[in-house]
Amino acid sequence: MGREIRFGDFVREVSLKQNSLSYNRLTPPAVKDQSGQEIPYCPKKLQLRSIDVYRLLGPYVGMRLWSQVRAVVPLAVYLFLFQVLILRQNVLEHGVITAGLIAVILGLMIFMEGLKLGLMPFGEVIGNTLPKKSRLEVVLIITFLLGIGVTFAEPAIGALQAVGSIVDVRKAPYLYALLNNWTGALVLVVGIGVGLAAVLGTLRFLNGWSLKPMIYAAMIPTFGLTVFCMMDPELNKILGLAWDCGAVTTGPVTVPLVLSLGIGIASAAGKGNSSLSGFGIVTLASLFPIIGVLGLAIYVSFNVSPASIIEASQLVMVQTGTGRWQETPYAEILSGARSIVPLVLFLFLVLKVLLREKIHEPGILVYGLCLSLIGMIVFNIGLSYGLAKLGSQSGSFVPAAFIPLENVAGSPLYGYSAGIIIAVFFAWILGFGATLAEPALNALGQTVENLTNGAFRKGMLMMAVSTGVGFGISLGVLKIIFEIPISYLLLPGYILGLVLTACSSEEFVNVAWDSAGVTTGPVTVPLVLAMGLGFGNAVQAIEGFGILSMASICPILSVLIMGIWIQFKTRRANLKRINILKGQEVTA
Repeated sequence: MGREIRFGDFVREVSLKQNSLSYNRLTPPAVKDQSGQEIPYCPKKLQLRSIDVYRLLGPYVGMRLWSQVRAVVPLAVYLFLFQVLILRQNVLEHGVITAGLIAVILGLMIFMEGLKLGLMPFGEVIGNTLPKKSRLEVVLIITFLLGIGVTFAEPAIGALQAVGSIVDVRKAPYLYALLNNWTGALVLVVGIGVGLAAVLGTLRFLNGWSLKPMIYAAMIPTFGLTVFCMMDPELNKILGLAWDCGAVTTGPVTVPLVLSLGIGIASAAGKGNSSLSGFGIVTLASLFPIIGVLGLAIYVSFNVSPASIIEASQLVMVQTGTGRWQETPYAEILSGARSIVPLVLFLFLVLKVLLREKIHEPGILVYGLCLSLIGMIVFNIGLSYGLAKLGSQSGSFVPAAFIPLENVAGSPLYGYSAGIIIAVFFAWILGFGATLAEPALNALGQTVENLTNGAFRKGMLMMAVSTGVGFGISLGVLKIIFEIPISYLLLPGYILGLVLTACSSEEFVNVAWDSAGVTTGPVTVPLVLAMGLGFGNAVQAIEGFGILSMASICPILSVLIMGIWIQFKTRRANLKRINILKGQEVTA
């Protein structure tokens, strides 16, 4: 099946070995009635056997199912084995967790297929048609609103709501308030950040702007707000969440839809001729939400006191009974509908009311949109009972390697130093393996290899990014164990990143900063978030956020360093070649 032949050989074989077949042998003979009129032929209804259905649907479903199995199962098996063999603890509620992981796999498979058949065609049609029928101002407004809409539809956003109840309100009241009382506003400001990134990314496509100045400009308010929050002992506890939100946004919904719209606009304007034009927007969509969350936290601190947040949470806890829509599966159905339906209605109104375009192949489009909705609901259920439970359980048991825990008999299992080494090693393998399984990283690696003519190979990029994520998650775990302020790690890391950015070429800057976004997919984000919070509660840390933000900056550094090394090797090879040519000229 996979054998390749030259086109000339194919033409020769076809021309030499042809069998002619009369069309009359493929059609039934004409039948006429008594008056001589031809009776219309009505074919019998096609009957498919079970084996025929399997042969048709098997490859279609199998390929899509395997890509999700490859991302979820190795991580789940690793966590199960590590907990049983290294930590010597049984996996609690293993039946429920297994069913949840199966729901995650099926939900992601269905959702990704629906995204490709339903949501993506909307973005491509609007991106190619909008600039031709509307002014630039209208185009940017639609792009901004689309950026907000796709954020609500991002599967990993649900992870923020799922982990909100784990936060201890007495240790971090503002963090608790953002994740429980201000969840809608939190997602909205993240969406506004993505919308602004989409607008600037579109303008960058149209005007051919360099990414470097935009990174420098975005880091100024980000650093300023971070330093301001560092000065406040309560606001300092939300820094991990704010920087993690930058990683949560760049997932399988935001990146394809915003990119398809932006590149479509650039192509319609005649500016999409560069194959690198798609890079850079993911970077902006990672930085701007950080600014939004920091600004929201400062606003909340000006209007609500920590004491009032704690008091309000106690009142909520003593209330008994919950509504139907707060229980499974109604909560997941409602969450899925809120994520998909408003986005679909917005895209439909833009297409029909503003652009007045017909929907091509409406049956397939409706099929894709239904798959998106069903997949999101199933994924949300799997997130609640699979990834969140597994990550929280693993994170809460890992500290038993080096400190005594009430729920773990015989802890600590190892000496303090050996236990910490085991915990860091566990985090590194988790980050390395999860990143290698991300489909978006594989696609990015192949694209980079093609654009650099093989100078930056796919395997090199994947190893650099995966190694960076592994070290980032390890540093995040050390940050939780020793309660290191996240700003002490992030600010020096990003300053080093800016220095390396100034020393790197534009192509490697685009790839490096975008690689931080593709590593945080719908599997990695909820798993790492739940693990970090469970780990933080086990070691009595104030909060367990910040791991994702470290998993974003470290691959940027590793890719930039590798890019500088490749540039150095390329320049040295070119100089050597020039010297050889000069020597040949002198000899001649």
